[in-house]
Amino acid sequence: MTQIGGVQPVFLAVTVHLILATVLHQTFATVTPPVTTTVPHKEPGRPDQGDYQVTSSNGTVCFLASMGLQLNVTFNSTSQNKTLQEVINIQPNVTKSSGSCDTSSALLTLTTDAEKTNLTFVFALNTTSNKYHLSEVSLSAALPDMKEAFVAQNHSLDYLRGTLGFSYMCRERQTLGVTPDFAINTFQVQVQPFGVTGKQFAAAEECQLDKDDMLIPIIVGAALAALVLIVLSAYLIGRKRSHAGYQSI
Repeated sequence: MTQIGGVQPVFLAVTVHLILATVLHQTFATVTPPVTTTVPHKEPGRPDQGDYQVTSSNGTVCFLASMGLQLNVTFNSTSQNKTLQEVINIQPNVTKSSGSCDTSSALLTLTTDAEKTNLTFVFALNTTSNKYHLSEVSLSAALPDMKEAFVAQNHSLDYLRGTLGFSYMCRERQTLGVTPDFAINTFQVQVQPFGVTGKQFAAAEECQLDKDDMLIPIIVGAALAALVLIVLSAYLIGRKRSHAGYQSI
């Protein structure tokens, strides 16, 4: 009887402990909020290459451009009631080009989305140095989910620098910041805003990114060649010393 009386308190304590643990577990399980997952925004793939041109008042082509374009736009969403960042591909097959040219400036406007999106590039030419660059960009867009039309512009840019009589080319992707809430990604861009002859690009001046991209394989190749020479020299020297050692014996 003494053994039975000693076991019962222990058994009861374990039983109470298990019951309390079960109740607490169920209570916390009930008040724990459900886990929610957010689907990440999927960016579009590489944009299609578009070929655009501007014709002067006398009917000749004065501006040539070939490039893939993406718009990075930050705007207020109507459906989600918050600020979103959208990446939009310009689709060449539904995009119209227009513009104008004179001796010191050239303008290219791309109109798409049933004329709801207008993207304008302005190039300026320094007639003293014969150097040109992208000096202005403006965008007006009215996407369905925007609370209000998006407008951005910058008149003091310095991108895509080239020389009169040459086209500017950059195969690498570039991001051209325009305003804090708007930037442009360019892909395989080639432009000639001045000095166009016929409908063909003049010889291209490559951007620094392309030059660096070509320089890296050369540097790696030279380093590997130097390493091979060092290993070969070390092998020949070691072999020569080993033969010399045998002769002395």
